Amino acid sequence: MERSITMMWNHYSEPLSLDDIADSAKLSKFYFSRIFRSVTGTSPGRFLSAIRLYSAKRLLLDTSLSVTDITYMVGYNSLGTFTTRFRRSVGVTPARFRTLFRGGRPSFPPFAGDSRRPSGAVHGMMVLPPSNSPLRVYVGVFSSPIVEGMPVSCDIIDSPADCCRLREYRLASVPVGEWYVRAVAIAVCGAGLDPRPWARPGFVGDGRPFAIRAGEEVEIDIPMRDMDLTDLPILLALPELDQQVFPGHRPIVQPRPELASGRRNVI
Repeated sequence: MERSITMMWNHYSEPLSLDDIADSAKLSKFYFSRIFRSVTGTSPGRFLSAIRLYSAKRLLLDTSLSVTDITYMVGYNSLGTFTTRFRRSVGVTPARFRTLFRGGRPSFPPFAGDSRRPSGAVHGMMVLPPSNSPLRVYVGVFSSPIVEGMPVSCDIIDSPADCCRLREYRLASVPVGEWYVRAVAIAVCGAGLDPRPWARPGFVGDGRPFAIRAGEEVEIDIPMRDMDLTDLPILLALPELDQQVFPGHRPIVQPRPELASGRRNVI
């Protein structure tokens, strides 16, 4: 599985088929698809789409390339299709995402949900690994295992360095239905960090799938862990638009040399 995912990251700009991806794992496409879903929680095609959209986020923030150029660079042949999928997964259009980032949008407030709909709540403890840096944790409820789009309920929790690594969360106004709770932790300062500290989460966590009935409160603990190759990229517009976490950061506005020359960006 890791070999096939590495191949997707290295060749996402190309028209990869399921046969191509399964061949990299030396498995039949039917068996490969079944095993891939059991490991990652989604299909190979959806994982590849997530890689492409995540890569588009990076290009929108790190370069001055046009949205049209980025569309083709990440493997899409239609600007309309790319824009629709980006908006559905990230929560805003590509152009709006870039504009909000460069304009320094303030930190997002806790999400209140829709109090008019029958709903319940989910709460529990997040178990964070040791960290020498303060962490900002984004926790939300989503309709699928993929952290994308707008969560139906979410919150942002700060965890100072060297504090107790058990952090309590509670998400209210979760509509009746079946959901997934996901959490992403970002280190907000410290020596040796990537100058773009939001580029990759420090820790991720997921609780078991759960169902909510009206007036019910479900308890789900979320063990946090290091992100690995089999985890889907984070497509949600946060933390990139939560710039109060990273004061003084400014995006690079010139294309990197390999992008300007048309070479594929290998991650």
